[in-house]
Amino acid sequence: MDEKEKEIKIEGEETQEQPVEETAEQTTEQTEATSDEPVAEETAESNVEKLQEEVEQLKDRYLRTVAEFDNYKKRTIKEKAELILNGGEKVVTSLLPVLDDFERALNDATDDPHAIKEGMDLIFKKFLKTLETLGVKKIETEGKDFDVDFHEAIAMIPNVPDAQKGKVVDCVQSGYQMNDKVIRHAKVAVGQ
Repeated sequence: MDEKEKEIKIEGEETQEQPVEETAEQTTEQTEATSDEPVAEETAESNVEKLQEEVEQLKDRYLRTVAEFDNYKKRTIKEKAELILNGGEKVVTSLLPVLDDFERALNDATDDPHAIKEGMDLIFKKFLKTLETLGVKKIETEGKDFDVDFHEAIAMIPNVPDAQKGKVVDCVQSGYQMNDKVIRHAKVAVGQ
């Protein structure tokens, strides 16, 4: 076709060529759409692969965390068992010097009752001092008001002066507390 024929066809047959152009555009769009489908499939497949990798990483992290927690539980149980078994070691080690003093006192062959009493008094004071270093202290009872948190009443003494009513009159057995916790209540007689 010559240029003149094209011009004539274009002027007179513009409407006829437009559908041809539209069809060409449609084919181009269709080819683009068909070429997009494999790209979309590839993208979907890569997304699935990425998600599967992420799931595997999360599974691995979860399993490691569970294993680490299980090891932590086992380790703490073992440490608690060791504390229970060896917890008294500090106490026994602290009391051994007092035991040594008792052995020396028994091996000393003196007949002087005053010397024996003085030695026993020294050992007793050393023993109390050792208990204090371990956090054990004696509960004071003499002249104190009766307190159920520290005292256990084993007797009621009637006909006491008004000043002694509700107070500890006599201590039958000493009580002790360790680190502000009562480990043995003092057994006392209370005025009524």
